[in-house]
Amino acid sequence: MESCRDVTSSRKGFAIDRTQPQTRINGQIRTSPVRVIDPEGKQLGVIPTEEAIARARDFGLDLVEVAPTEKPPVCRIMDFGKYKYEKNKKRAGAAHTHQTKTKEIRLRPKTGEHDIEFKVKQAMGFLQHKDKVLVSVIFKGREMAHVEEGRRIMESVIATLSEFGKIESPPQQQGKKMSCTIAPK
Repeated sequence: MESCRDVTSSRKGFAIDRTQPQTRINGQIRTSPVRVIDPEGKQLGVIPTEEAIARARDFGLDLVEVAPTEKPPVCRIMDFGKYKYEKNKKRAGAAHTHQTKTKEIRLRPKTGEHDIEFKVKQAMGFLQHKDKVLVSVIFKGREMAHVEEGRRIMESVIATLSEFGKIESPPQQQGKKMSCTIAPK
């Protein structure tokens, strides 16, 4: 089932998205006169469309409508293939931004030293990949009588991770759980 977008099929079977406004070039530009900018960026003034297309051909380039809503519309003499390539490259680059996630490492007051080191190494990797880390120390049963042991573990983890990240929220006790959030630098 197709989505709500207006998608049609081209001759080669590729889907073409018609929701994006199409950039008009050369003979597709219907309005006359137009304001023209040459390849170096200097304004040539307001001239008839046919004359602007002829000047673009003299340069061996295309006349591209860059601001169709202006009065008169603004057109630029440029290589349309290169313009389209740069536009798609910019759009693709914007799509690959990193989404920050929050990763959690859970510890207990009786967690062994080697296990803590292993979890801290994992947290370092998360911070280097620009993810936040939630460090949690969970108390069960009689461990609630030894909150200071959990706080000591929390402080040592924070000290180790301080060169990779900064404390976003300080350690807080919430019932049977002590937690703090560390954000990447």
